[in-house]
Amino acid sequence: MPSETVRYDSQSVHTYLGLLQSVINRMASNSTACKTWCITIVAAAIVIIADKGKPNFIWIALVPILLFLFLDSYYLAQERCFRHVYDGFVSKLHSESATIQDLYVMKGLRGNSKTICSIFHAASSISIWPFYGLIIIMLVVVRFIILNELI
Repeated sequence: MPSETVRYDSQSVHTYLGLLQSVINRMASNSTACKTWCITIVAAAIVIIADKGKPNFIWIALVPILLFLFLDSYYLAQERCFRHVYDGFVSKLHSESATIQDLYVMKGLRGNSKTICSIFHAASSISIWPFYGLIIIMLVVVRFIILNELI
């Protein structure tokens, strides 16, 4: 028995697309939060280290930078994965080949090797590496130019 196709004006299609869009939005919000928290924590670390007069401790700030870089890349990889699911379903709708079995499929990244590859690919994104690269460059400038003048 062939699967029943679904129409674009079906309530279940609208609900499914809404669910996918909310997941995509949540991943984008999490990515923004990573950047915000990273700046906040690194700035606080720099202020505390400068106040204590221990410029070599500045490298401790690399830990949150690298952790947030990884987490931000993970969220971007998940967002891309769900966009792919969304686009695939919409393509099926346009070709009138979407079936009931295609509804409510919420597949994120699966498998360790695929997840790791997707995260590294996302880390090369224009929304990731310039941001975290600039923070690392600023950390080097703070250490070797600004903090050297304070001591």
